[in-house]
Amino acid sequence: MPDTRDTRTSELVRMWIDGWAVSRGSSDPIDEPWGWTIDVGQPRHVSRHVLPEPTEGDVRKIVAGTSAPGTWLKLFAEEQAVLPWVGPGWRLDSPGFLMTCHLAPERTGVPAGYTLTSWTRGGVSRVLVRTPAGHFAARGQIARAGAHVVVDQVETAAEHRRKGLGGLVMRTLQSTAYEAGARTGVLVGTPEGRALYASLGWTAHSPMTSLWYEPSDAGR
Repeated sequence: MPDTRDTRTSELVRMWIDGWAVSRGSSDPIDEPWGWTIDVGQPRHVSRHVLPEPTEGDVRKIVAGTSAPGTWLKLFAEEQAVLPWVGPGWRLDSPGFLMTCHLAPERTGVPAGYTLTSWTRGGVSRVLVRTPAGHFAARGQIARAGAHVVVDQVETAAEHRRKGLGGLVMRTLQSTAYEAGARTGVLVGTPEGRALYASLGWTAHSPMTSLWYEPSDAGR
């Protein structure tokens, strides 16, 4: 896949992490010469370093200074370009794609046999889709950061996929954001979600390579 980054990559990445921090309840991003560090505070995700324009020197310096398992790297570049810069103990996660969308009101209809619930708390709006028996079917959330929102944790249960629930969640979140005054949406999508987001008007700007540190002796 060709590098689709544009001159706005750093700005868009900053928009993404500002909303992501609200969505996940993490620390505020800490400015670094190469990007940002975020304290997440989970056992397998202690912190993350986000580099919108990674260079070999910066990545190698971070890697050399990392000893804590659960440290993540979010590098906005193709994996084949950055993997040679990390050494043993760094595990490759699924690739991501930085995407944006101009928000507009959306028409939503709940497929027969499902119910939809939504609520907002602490700057985060959530959508939950369930079966009539109350079983989980799909979910997603958005976090407001300034004039934009970040879409996060969109998920559909395996047995309920290809039934329009992902589109329902996204359209509901996009309408909620628009009604709240936001006009731009930002997300980092998975390869599986990229086609859905593109069908809803989202544009890809950059690939993202995601790695975490888990040395072979971790936990021994």
